[in-house]
This record gives sequence, structure tokens and C-alpha cells, in this order.
Amino acid sequence: MEFEELCQKARSVVNPRKLSPVAEAGGVGAALETDRGNVYLGVCIDTACSTGFCAEHAAAAAMVTAGESRVVKMVAVDWDGTPMPPCGRCREMISALHPDNHQALVMVDRQTVVTLGELLPWDWKAGRE
Repeated sequence: MEFEELCQKARSVVNPRKLSPVAEAGGVGAALETDRGNVYLGVCIDTACSTGFCAEHAAAAAMVTAGESRVVKMVAVDWDGTPMPPCGRCREMISALHPDNHQALVMVDRQTVVTLGELLPWDWKAGRE
């Protein structure tokens, strides 16, 4: 799948909304493509007490729930569809799910695709997997 289509899939779940006086969701959407060619989507949940999670976490949870863990491509987009790099927490979590995920291609902006490994220089897990 081309990154443009993956961006469109991520954008399709973006739906910013207030869930309660202390929680919002849907301002960021993510799409993860696996080595089996499946795409998993997720949105962020932001809470006043910081117990929410990123869109990439939601997509990864759906992937793991479906029995997969190997990511080959991933992208997160904001409310207007602009690609954005994953935060450090997302980088770490996804890299931990499968030893080969450091090779996953990550779109960090419209012109730039890098590997997850490039986003994690000096990875503390190197040699442990």
C-alpha cells in the first residue's frame, strides 16, 4: 500500500470531539500496515489527568487483538490530514512488539519517510531481541 492511501485511511477515523468535561478524542488518527497486508486504525484519547493514549497505541492494540505484531508501515495524521511523527512513547511501544518493527517505514511528514529504527537511535533493546 502506498503512503498516500495509508494517510487517507488514518484521516478517515479523525473526528475530534469532546467525550466529557475532562476527555476528548479523535484529533489524531493512525494507520498501521502489517506484514500480512492488514491495516489497523486508531484515534487518540486525551484526558485531563493524562491517562489517555495516542492514536498509534489504539491502532497497535487493534493489531495485537487480531493476533498480529509486525508493522511494515505506519502513519499518524492530525485533524487536517497532515502526517506527524510518532511520539517517543509510541516509538518505544511499537518497537517492542516485534523484533523487526525497527525496520517499519514511518511517514513523519509529507516528504519524509524513515525507519522506526532511525527514530530510535541508540535503542536500549539492541541485542536483547
